[in-house]
Amino acid sequence: MRWLSLRLRLMLVFALVALAAAVSASGIAYWLNRDAVLTRTQDAALDDFRKSLQDNTAALPPTPTCAELQQAADRMADTTQKYEVLLIGSTQGGRDCAAPSNRDLFTLKVVPKSLRAAVVRERPVDESNRYPYHLYWQRITLDGTPYLVGGAKVIGGGPTGYLLKSLENERQDLNSLAWSLGIATGLALVGSALLAQAAASTVLRPVQRLGDAARRLGEGKLDTRLRVSGTDELADLSRTFNKTAESLEKRVEELSAREAASRRFVADMSHELRTPLTAITAVTEVLEEEAESLDPMIRPAVELVVSETRRLGDLVENLMEVTRFDAGTARLVLDSVDVADQVTACVDARAWLDAVELDAERGIIARLDPRRLDVILANLIGNALKHGGSPVRVAVRTEGDDLVIEVRDHGPGIPEEVLPHVFDRFYKASASRPRSEGSGLGLSIALENAHIHGGEISAANSPLGGAVFTLTLPRDASRLSPEDDGDEEAASPDPDPAAADGGSEAGDGAGDGAGGRSGDRDRDKDGEGPGEGSGKGGDR
Repeated sequence: MRWLSLRLRLMLVFALVALAAAVSASGIAYWLNRDAVLTRTQDAALDDFRKSLQDNTAALPPTPTCAELQQAADRMADTTQKYEVLLIGSTQGGRDCAAPSNRDLFTLKVVPKSLRAAVVRERPVDESNRYPYHLYWQRITLDGTPYLVGGAKVIGGGPTGYLLKSLENERQDLNSLAWSLGIATGLALVGSALLAQAAASTVLRPVQRLGDAARRLGEGKLDTRLRVSGTDELADLSRTFNKTAESLEKRVEELSAREAASRRFVADMSHELRTPLTAITAVTEVLEEEAESLDPMIRPAVELVVSETRRLGDLVENLMEVTRFDAGTARLVLDSVDVADQVTACVDARAWLDAVELDAERGIIARLDPRRLDVILANLIGNALKHGGSPVRVAVRTEGDDLVIEVRDHGPGIPEEVLPHVFDRFYKASASRPRSEGSGLGLSIALENAHIHGGEISAANSPLGGAVFTLTLPRDASRLSPEDDGDEEAASPDPDPAAADGGSEAGDGAGDGAGGRSGDRDRDKDGEGPGEGSGKGGDR
């Protein structure tokens, strides 16, 4: 991702634009200078050659000797232009004579055939062409050295002259110019990179601050604000961010206040309900004991009152436990326990021994909160018995530093559309049963108890049929407990002192034998199981 960053892309764009501009400017400058240097050199040499050819051949006889041609060629080459000369003419006797100023370097073979043919070609004289012969030139390379070759024929039957001028100095000058332009291009490229870095820092620094502020805002630091300066687009973006963060902070404060008020209302309501509920429970217990002696017409109503009173009591305890979780006041009271013994005690206390198959080895020791583990197990096993049917298989194993407990039933499984919601509070899988025996809080409380241990509960359907709930807990939850002294949960700022005793834990209702209450998995999720009517042996 670093190689795809905006900073790098911006620098690359600057560099490419600067490189293209520098290369274009350097190329244009090079070709213009090259053309100017070569044109100036060859024009000076050709003009000097034309004048010298005219002056030196005018004094020659109509049929000069080779010696005279040689002397003329030497005189023509002795100029400041430093070129070699080759004169070709007809001597007495009709023989052609070639007189070069440098026999080792300049011979007729050096002159290209096309240039020789153009030089000796006679053109018709008319208004547009005043002379039959003209001066022609061409650039060639001999042994890696550039040369200028030119030629002309003297009008009126004089000799034909050729020049050969070295362009080595001009090439060196042009190479120096090319190096200079290349260095300038490189410096321009480096300068553009530095400018791009400066521009990127100027542009991207506010963007980076905005990204950091957005991350802090996402982490819950709603008081995050940006320092705004300037009137450009980035400043407008920063102002918009500040306004958005301010609105979000106000909105979250309002929602938090409403949520806190709702939690206080639920806690206060649950607390206030406990006193009259205690009196009602005592009355229903008396009515239950006298149910056999009541009129048969009244007995169903009495049984209904007793059942609903117990259900109301469990609901109140569950609401109080949910309030503690929401308020963050729930705490762990850790102890080292044998997990197999803990599962056996949970099943035995609720008279589920005949309906549960236990696959657990003795000696698996875990440091956790036994009471909360009992709540989790009671909800999961009771839920499986209620909706899946016996036998329910409970398997205990370890995976590294984790403790894994699987609860599997043999029922029809959980509908796929229900699976994502099995741990939601008050979720009812069946719209036709909006009022069921459960409160819809059992599995959510079990999940919260797993979370407070640093664990997790997952629900799935087994390929062999039935539903599988998997509880994963760390074998040592000491790092999650602020006070690991084995005392009662007095350190927790509980909204109700009575809620800390063994029977008032919301979800302990999932474990009392009076209702065999467990987690209602996919329908009610409150924790009522098939242990109903088994007595109160499960009360703690």
